[in-house]
Amino acid sequence: MSEIPRMICSPALAEYMRQKKKNNLVVEVASSNTSDFEVTELYLRLASDAHAQYLKEKKRYRGRPLSPENEPGTVWEVLLPPYHLHIEETVRFDCRKYWIFHRLTMEGIRL
Repeated sequence: MSEIPRMICSPALAEYMRQKKKNNLVVEVASSNTSDFEVTELYLRLASDAHAQYLKEKKRYRGRPLSPENEPGTVWEVLLPPYHLHIEETVRFDCRKYWIFHRLTMEGIRL
């Protein structure tokens, strides 16, 4: 695996990020321990520049460059939590729209 993985986002996600005026994508860990078993998974959300700066300074999130497909000059940022993650060489982020709801997805990052 290379030192810095290649992180790309789909054109649909790039358009959604522009629409929401957010330049940062945050990968976070969510866990639930309210039953007989514990569930831990990763989820995505958009963040403003101010909140991204807070996450990097106070919560020790790591920033990685995010490039939209077919737009070589545009660079945004993916913030990764300070946990051990299994990251493949290429990570792909996407946005799927169902009616009025948007679902952010990723391929290439696991706990």
